[in-house]
Amino acid sequence: MFGRRCAAIAAATVLTLVAGCSPTGAPATSPSSSSAAQAWVDDEVTFDSGGVTIHGTLHRPASGAPVPAALLIAGSGPTDRDGNSRLLPGAVNTLKSVADKLSAAGTASLRYDKLGSGATGIGKYAADPAAIDAEVFSTEARDALAFLASRPSVDRDRLSAYGHSEGALFALQLATSTTGPSVKALGMLEPLSVRYLDLLSRQITDQVTTAEKAGQVPQADGDALLAALATTIAQVRAGGTVPADLPASLKSTFNASTAQFLQQLDRIDPPELARTLPARYPVLLTCSDADIQVSCADVDHLATGLTAADLTYVHLTGVSHVLKQDPSRAPSNYGADLPFSPQAGTAITEFARTH
Repeated sequence: MFGRRCAAIAAATVLTLVAGCSPTGAPATSPSSSSAAQAWVDDEVTFDSGGVTIHGTLHRPASGAPVPAALLIAGSGPTDRDGNSRLLPGAVNTLKSVADKLSAAGTASLRYDKLGSGATGIGKYAADPAAIDAEVFSTEARDALAFLASRPSVDRDRLSAYGHSEGALFALQLATSTTGPSVKALGMLEPLSVRYLDLLSRQITDQVTTAEKAGQVPQADGDALLAALATTIAQVRAGGTVPADLPASLKSTFNASTAQFLQQLDRIDPPELARTLPARYPVLLTCSDADIQVSCADVDHLATGLTAADLTYVHLTGVSHVLKQDPSRAPSNYGADLPFSPQAGTAITEFARTH
């Protein structure tokens, strides 16, 4: 599935991404290159978003000299600043790795524990998790960008945004916004590329079909579940609510705490939003033949909205959804001790150097 948002907060079972933290001011090791032959540090930082204190890591040169900077936005689920989740064993570290690749290009970055993860937690929403809608996360990204732009070690005229999975949609919102600090370049890594509920429908349908073929689910039961899924999606789209008789197997994805979030994000058609970017806008787009959550066909669909952009479209080989070198197509390997994709790393570093 795309990932799971924790039961306490709004979310869906679809893409899983994560992000982590380092001690305040702790030296950080970055890949060596001619543009990054300097010491880097990780500052533990906080900023306010809607009355919640958001915790994050500012990865920057130790010199403090202003440099280009990127905001990193995690995917779905209780994903922290490094790209790790309490729902997944091991260290995923997608965004931590992206930060390292950016520093090789001399680009600083801010990654943060989004609401429901890491040191941020659920804050004031503990008493009413159903109040967490998509706008909460959009606002969080906007406030993170404003905070990043305010740092003395950041050149606010050279800001970019990189989103992984679901996070790419929030990064795209920042890039197309006409308010707040201006984002000059956009990275969409294994991005949510179709309407949210369409993706959920396909993923769940594929799972049911696979279970039926394996003899794990009787066809009659599978058909009944898919009928309930269609009814549920129609009701979420129409009114932001779920049926009272929802099957138990769908309740982790569709419930009172997730319905409004899903309805709001589903209204966004990624290619249509992408078409509102300025002409020749720099965009890095990735897909992989081993990503079981976002297919290259999906990302091709998103790319139809980027025909006027200055598009760098990288087709990865043998790389998992969390950008590790892993052709197994096994989600159980997301937290395994596997290397970050060299192909993805090179693409990120070279795009940041250019833009």
